Amino acid sequence: MKKLALHWRILIGMLLGLLFGVLMLYTSGGKLFIQNWINPFGIIFINLLKLIAIPLILASIIKGISDLKDIAQFKTIGFRSVTLFITTTIVAIIIGLVLVNIFSPGKGISEETVARITNEYVGRQGVQAKLAEASLQKESGPLQFLLDMVPENAFSAMSDNKLMLQVIFFSVFLGVSMLLIGDAKAQPLKTLFDSLNDAVLKMVDLIMLTAPLAVFALLANVVVSSGDPDLLLALVKYAGVVIFGLFLMIVFYCTVLTLVARKNPIWFLKAISPAQLLAFSTSSSAATLPLTMERVENELGVDKEVASFVLPVGATINMDGTSLYQGVAAVFISQALGHHLEITDQLMIILTALLASIGSAAVPGAGMVMLVIVLESIGFPSDKLAVGLALIFAVDRPLDMARTVINVTGDAMVSVVVAKSVGKLNDIPK
Repeated sequence: MKKLALHWRILIGMLLGLLFGVLMLYTSGGKLFIQNWINPFGIIFINLLKLIAIPLILASIIKGISDLKDIAQFKTIGFRSVTLFITTTIVAIIIGLVLVNIFSPGKGISEETVARITNEYVGRQGVQAKLAEASLQKESGPLQFLLDMVPENAFSAMSDNKLMLQVIFFSVFLGVSMLLIGDAKAQPLKTLFDSLNDAVLKMVDLIMLTAPLAVFALLANVVVSSGDPDLLLALVKYAGVVIFGLFLMIVFYCTVLTLVARKNPIWFLKAISPAQLLAFSTSSSAATLPLTMERVENELGVDKEVASFVLPVGATINMDGTSLYQGVAAVFISQALGHHLEITDQLMIILTALLASIGSAAVPGAGMVMLVIVLESIGFPSDKLAVGLALIFAVDRPLDMARTVINVTGDAMVSVVVAKSVGKLNDIPK
């Protein structure tokens, strides 16, 4: 009997998790059972993926760059990758702003609903924590992202997944230096990182064996932790606009793949689907990175030299789904709370959301912090920030899951396009 493909096993795990979660909602003690006995397996899975994220980035980037023939090749790959990431992010924000202005979901929310949701969520620790984190970021200077990029201690950076951009900087720096000293002198280090890369990839394979069970646990916990269904229904229009925008981003990716890379979008979506499903389950681009790299290299045919640079960088600075959400959420909150926005304010949203996405942590909940920064950039009253976050807090988790799918898909699309442009896209049977 033919072994069931990974994406089908993950999908089955997700569906069973959703059904089990719904069943436990109507079972006495069901929520507590899932949180105590089921959810820990999902957390362990995510921790395992995060465990290997730094070693994978370190080994793959260094190997990829050091395998290049000259520094000019690296410059070309780097420039095209960053250009495409910025372009897709701007497109995502514009799509979000167009949709939210057309459908105006915030204008359909009554004052009673606003008051109810505010009372429910404004005092929650999660909302206050996001405000505090955003306040710290706001106080930083205009070039803070450059300061945050360069570590003072490489080993310290490698000890914290939130400092992934620093790890990428060190890896690129070391890889380029190895390229410059020549093959003979660099060979001992290349052998070391080649072996490390192979070992980490094998760890990925072993971890993914547990993926169906893990997504079952994660989705079951999401269901029992979703809160009051009435509150979710009150925000269904807003969520619908975000989801529609994310769908249009998928259409945009497929169009680019067809016109630029000359690749079948169905083939692309099928190949990347396991990474998409995992991204949906974990809400983390960083946790999904090992699987994304494996699918892009083995199923899409992107050369390791390209994938090892583009994907880690993308997981850090390319937040298409999150940036689209910023645009929709900022205008939605403004509509609901009566804060009028001029066209200049919406242009400011594009700029701020773009800058906020660079270096934003590729972890669950980072979008809420970015949103506070975006809202403050358009002069949103500071005393209403907590109310604004409270409005969307109820549906943030499922939307976070959906937008992470777009983030990961965008990374994969850019890697294919860049690989095609530099002649490093291998033919894979469709």
